[in-house]
Amino acid sequence: MTDEQLQQMVVEISQRDFQQPFLHQAYFNARLRTTGGRYQLESHNIDINPKMLTDFNEATLLGVIKHELCHYHLHLAHRGYRHRDTDFKRLLAQVGGSRYAPTPKQKTTQAYRYLYQCQRCGQRYYRKRRMDTTRYTCGRCRGPIRLV
Repeated sequence: MTDEQLQQMVVEISQRDFQQPFLHQAYFNARLRTTGGRYQLESHNIDINPKMLTDFNEATLLGVIKHELCHYHLHLAHRGYRHRDTDFKRLLAQVGGSRYAPTPKQKTTQAYRYLYQCQRCGQRYYRKRRMDTTRYTCGRCRGPIRLV
């Protein structure tokens, strides 16, 4: 699905379920990691996580779009648009939007890249970043550390 198709889908959902036009931009944002979508208060645009479509089905995407449109329409109407507000909860239940987006599947990455070990006691240290072994010693026995 392209950004243009998403824009058209959001416009149709807004008109059909909210009986109000969507006058701003909706697009996919691959930088979203932990959330399904985002409504931007300043520009009134909507970002959608593309993983809501690739990792899940179209019904999940539809629920996320309705959720973000609830933020959009309530904010423009100067009513309670936050998750905790009664207006938001009521409108979300009325249109059948999803309250929570499912957590996107994360790529399995290695938790660490470097393994350091104390030369005296054998204590292991797992690190994502490289460290200068001349500046640090073992926290347990104060022995020298080396890269394994």
